[in-house]
Amino acid sequence: MNLTSSLVESDVSPLRENFSGAILLPGDEAFEDARKIHNGMIDRRPAIIARCTGSADVIDALAFAIDNDLEVAVRGGGHNVAGRAVGDDGMMIDLSLMKGAWVDPGRSQIRAQAGLNWGEFNRETQLHGLATTGGAVSTTGVAGLTLGGGFGFLMGKYGYTIDNLTAVELVTANGDVIRATDEENAELFWGLRGGGGNFGIATSFEFTLHPVGPTVHGGLIAHPFSAARPMFDFYRNLTADLPDEYTVIGGLTHPADGSGTKLAVMIPCHCGPAAEASVAIDRI
Repeated sequence: MNLTSSLVESDVSPLRENFSGAILLPGDEAFEDARKIHNGMIDRRPAIIARCTGSADVIDALAFAIDNDLEVAVRGGGHNVAGRAVGDDGMMIDLSLMKGAWVDPGRSQIRAQAGLNWGEFNRETQLHGLATTGGAVSTTGVAGLTLGGGFGFLMGKYGYTIDNLTAVELVTANGDVIRATDEENAELFWGLRGGGGNFGIATSFEFTLHPVGPTVHGGLIAHPFSAARPMFDFYRNLTADLPDEYTVIGGLTHPADGSGTKLAVMIPCHCGPAAEASVAIDRI
């Protein structure tokens, strides 16, 4: 049977039997909110949304999609600009309810489920004065950023997100739950670190953490768009020789007030000692 967007309750009742999360169909009260993602220009309507609470739900949802020839899109944080977290007439496997985070401060490690975003991740790790390289935007999902390689404000000191990734739990297309590390399923682990392929559905990640905070120095320094050329000349010279603790991002953007004003900005972040940070940022 090839199901389409005209799914009815009788079609999905077998899936609901053991499912711990929520199964949403068009017309359900929560469906419209669940299908929305970060990029408001993406307006796609899946036939069914499976809001998972754990790996067992992911296995059941994926099996249902395969058995019924439904194209699958996987949502973590839903922050991907291209909108890959949602498709038309298929199944969205939504991991955004999977918010578990287990910090082991003694080993400087964290295990984070795939629905966590970087703001939530940092909130848990900063209880212990720890962090790792994450997204530059707090609402970016841990899963999507990590599987894409992952760069952020701590990368000068601690490398990309994937440099700090030590393990991934993955649900394969045939419903197996496997663990990928440098020692176990090593080739898969290599591919997961920025490879971009459909290797499976990553349900949790383990990272090495580093002593950072509770205070870092940074912010956004804005110039009018007309000053973009001299600002980028300055930026090029500034970033040619920075200490590892200091990352500066340059770009063109708009302010958050919705005015549409064009700005040229530098966003510094210094994770080293306060005295060194003050001197470094004063150059800007």
